[in-house]
Amino acid sequence: MRRQLGLPGRLLAAQTLVVLVGAATLAVIAAVVGPAIFHSHLRRAASAVDPGTAHHVEEAYASASALALGVAIAASLLAALAASAYLARRLAQPVTQLATAAADVSRGDYGVRVAVPGLGPEFDTVAAAFNTMAARLADAETTRRRLLADLGHELRTPLATIEAYVDAAEDGIAVEGEDTWTVLRAQTNRLRRLAEDVVAVSRAEEHQLDLHRRPIGVGELVGAAVAAARPRYAAKGVALHEQVAPDAGLVDADAQRMGQVLGNLLDNALRHTPAAGHVTVHAIRDSDGVHISVADTGDGIGARHLAHVFERFYRADAARDRGHGGSGIGLAVARALVTQHGGRLTAASDGPGTGATFIVTLPAGGPLAGSQQC
Repeated sequence: MRRQLGLPGRLLAAQTLVVLVGAATLAVIAAVVGPAIFHSHLRRAASAVDPGTAHHVEEAYASASALALGVAIAASLLAALAASAYLARRLAQPVTQLATAAADVSRGDYGVRVAVPGLGPEFDTVAAAFNTMAARLADAETTRRRLLADLGHELRTPLATIEAYVDAAEDGIAVEGEDTWTVLRAQTNRLRRLAEDVVAVSRAEEHQLDLHRRPIGVGELVGAAVAAARPRYAAKGVALHEQVAPDAGLVDADAQRMGQVLGNLLDNALRHTPAAGHVTVHAIRDSDGVHISVADTGDGIGARHLAHVFERFYRADAARDRGHGGSGIGLAVARALVTQHGGRLTAASDGPGTGATFIVTLPAGGPLAGSQQC
């Protein structure tokens, strides 16, 4: 089977063909046009030149021109081929490197990177885009593996509990002090919430959720979320305060989805705030948009964990472990929904034991009807 030329060979062959065509064209034109022009000039310069002498002069010109032209064409051909070989190798090297790296990525090696060749913005853009793609694929693969591991861990606990109670029921053993059906219902509810959260965060991050936006008052959003959470706060003995600035105005949002965001933030704050603590929901409006913050006096978050609290199943430390309940996806769902609204969700904390603040920033809509702006 005939072996095909690589990219450097094909580039060199193409440029050689161009040079040869140019050289042949030059030779033909010089051979046809040159002698005629020389003969015309010779007649004008000396009209009475002996025909034999004229013929000898023309032959001398033709031979000298052919020799000079041949040497020039050979030298230029060699120089052009040398330059073409260098350029072909120079241009083909980054393409070959990119092709090899792409093959490595296709085999699952996401750590491969290509050097920026410095051959112009087009090559540099392709190399940078490939490196960015490879980095994102590596992050996605890491997230996928962690997600599967964490999901398996999350499923193991309720399944183990259900299995233990089923085994006890099959053996006719009653668990004293426990309502079997209550425990089983709690564990199945936990599994259901986990499944719903996984679907919700996946759809939100892939922008597959349909948002039904409408202008809605910030006070209305905050009030509804606080009212829904207040019974749970009262049951735990945590104070819940609401502070909405009079000029907070409107936001263009899906009320149900933003209610889900604030509900997740309030549930997260409640899980990590002990009894007698307090949580404050504060909403203000400035030139950057509308800011809705949920601040608690609970466990707090270490500085090295702040950048990861919105990752699925991420656990900062023992104080914020699975013992607090929840699926570990609520904050990831909240950030994905806020991002889909064109806003951002950030977290702040001075460290463990100092509480935490989560801030939702949304593009500001118009002011409320009848309100006055300063």
